[in-house]
Amino acid sequence: MDIADQLVRAAGDGDVIGVSRLLGQGAVVDAPNGDGRTALDRAVDKGHADVVRRLIAAGADLEQQAGEYQESTPLCLAASQGHTAVVGVLLDAGAPTGPQGRLGYVPLVLAATSGDEGHPETVALLLDRGVDINAVMKHKTALDWAVWFGQEEMVHRLLGRGAAPSAETLAAAREHLGRHPECRRKIERIAAALLAVEVVPATGQEPGTEAGNLA
Repeated sequence: MDIADQLVRAAGDGDVIGVSRLLGQGAVVDAPNGDGRTALDRAVDKGHADVVRRLIAAGADLEQQAGEYQESTPLCLAASQGHTAVVGVLLDAGAPTGPQGRLGYVPLVLAATSGDEGHPETVALLLDRGVDINAVMKHKTALDWAVWFGQEEMVHRLLGRGAAPSAETLAAAREHLGRHPECRRKIERIAAALLAVEVVPATGQEPGTEAGNLA
């Protein structure tokens, strides 16, 4: 096993002492292992905040490709898995928070929608650090995506933090209902929550039209 493989393995194991030793022996911080994964990639993936901090101190690239298919970035990977402590370390180091990676992922959207109900603590941290709550990924905000996936709790959390619903947000609710008619009551509750904060209608559309379409 060469030194790059050893570094990536130590990082994935959360072995900060081993990581420091290997870096001291000349391991290149962002050198990939045989599977194309770097030490930072693996440490983020496994949620090892101390190792992430050590690798950043050694010059690891915060915007490098990450994830099994190299489609993500360290911050997006951490956000999607709800590794809140790691997200904090990356933000402290200046990791970008807008669309990133080859697929244009937005960390807040991933934190809000990954899993059954997203990762509330990670979402809260990102918003506390000033991330734009209405940032768009593939033409949808975090709120739009949460509605589209029928994540009722996250919808309430985002609305409580100032997310701005639009006619498109209610359209997402209608789309979710079309895919999951058994969820009508939940979608009606989501729609009521959106209307309670004054959904902005689309051009030429009367207020309340979208809600009526859910009936």
